[in-house]
Amino acid sequence: MAAELVEAKNMVMSFRVSDLQMLLGFVGRSKSGLKHELVTRALQLVQFDCSPEVFKKIKELYETRYAKKSSEPGQPQQHRPPETLSIHSSYDRGSTVARTSLSTPNIDYPALYGKYLNGLGRLPPKVVKPEVRLVKLPFYTTLDELLKPTELVPQNNEKLQESPCIFALTSRQVELIRNSRELQAGVKSVQVVLRICYTDTSSPQEDQYPPNIAVKVNHSYCSVPGYYPSNKPGVEPKRPCRPINLTHLMYLSAATNRITVTWGNYGKSYSVGLYLVRQMTSAELLQRLKTIGIKHPELCKALVKEKLRLDPDSEIATTGVRVSLICPLVKMRLSVPCRAETCAHLQCFDAVFYLQMNEKKPTWMCPVCDKPAPYDQLIIDGLLSKILTECEDADEIEYLVDGSWCPIKAEKERSCSPQCPILVLGSSDVNGLLPTPNGNGENGKVTADVVDLTLDSSSSEEEEEEDDEDDDDDDGPQPKRRCSYEKGLVSAC
Repeated sequence: MAAELVEAKNMVMSFRVSDLQMLLGFVGRSKSGLKHELVTRALQLVQFDCSPEVFKKIKELYETRYAKKSSEPGQPQQHRPPETLSIHSSYDRGSTVARTSLSTPNIDYPALYGKYLNGLGRLPPKVVKPEVRLVKLPFYTTLDELLKPTELVPQNNEKLQESPCIFALTSRQVELIRNSRELQAGVKSVQVVLRICYTDTSSPQEDQYPPNIAVKVNHSYCSVPGYYPSNKPGVEPKRPCRPINLTHLMYLSAATNRITVTWGNYGKSYSVGLYLVRQMTSAELLQRLKTIGIKHPELCKALVKEKLRLDPDSEIATTGVRVSLICPLVKMRLSVPCRAETCAHLQCFDAVFYLQMNEKKPTWMCPVCDKPAPYDQLIIDGLLSKILTECEDADEIEYLVDGSWCPIKAEKERSCSPQCPILVLGSSDVNGLLPTPNGNGENGKVTADVVDLTLDSSSSEEEEEEDDEDDDDDDGPQPKRRCSYEKGLVSAC
């Protein structure tokens, strides 16, 4: 096996750019870059994933090239491959990104690279190309980057493509996974996740799965989130694109892990990346928000004054603004009033329920204004938190122009409450109405009669029937009364 590795490295070092691109494309690696980058990438492939298929492809490319070269007139029949280069992967203590270094004794690197870079005697300046970046996910803290986002390259014209990838964990990473706590049965908080996105370098990309995706880790297929059911006709079901946890199918040792991504090639380009992450819970994010995200009450008060400041160009003066103490998400009283720093409103929602909902289905949209409210822009309103502790008998408050506030009582408290359906009348001689328990009152004074609005509706129906009979006895048609109250009474409605 060692002899085959040495032979494969020698053949790879003699490849031209086109040969290197064909080899890297064969295994689904990126084919872009300068020649020394392609050489490094190909040597990594030989060192860590020299399968029989890869070795056969290397030998095929080598024989094809030199068979053509030896058949040309004036060319020597034999080719002496360059000296052997050994590849080493070293890891920094604080990072696990593999760093590749080419090392061999008594090699003149400028001369060596000059031989393979169009005769140049020095390394050309490295062109820094923009890389694909993925958006940060609040519920995942990145510990290490195992594989930078790499483009999925189709190998042929078939619609269904396969792209392999190999990597090995360090002992430190294995210990982090084994010693992490369990979020649920069989799910560790420290995980190795696969993230897939569009190949777009203009801005950080959100996770996006290609069609017909399937992920195989070593010898088993990994489950991928399914589609959300859609109840609307004509609307395609959506798929939650989240990081795919591979930890339970990996070798938690120094052994090499092989991942194969199957995907549909329908014109769009996708990139994949591997990360070691720590998954957070909504309770942990809430605690972090309480630690670093509370806005001082005086700053919130200054914001209220700014909102209510008189605009000289406006003909309408705003003297106050109402804010509900009920969460718009769950219709319950606020416990941790929260909103995004970018929101223009003063109304808050409950951070506890907002984080729990985004933990289940991440949307990060403000429930008040329906605009983006990502986690890193959330703040806890210190002024409203203080008001919630001082105002326990109201569900709404009003901010005034000077930054002060006053409670707003509910409408039902200011109107006739259904719990006390008693109407006091000025006359005591009312037929069909119940008198008060103490009809005479104190000092011989006559107390007012009351109307019990809780009487059964059957009594009023009987009165209406009697009125109808009286109307039938009259000579001519009479206009029907809308209610059975006697003259001088006022309806409680």
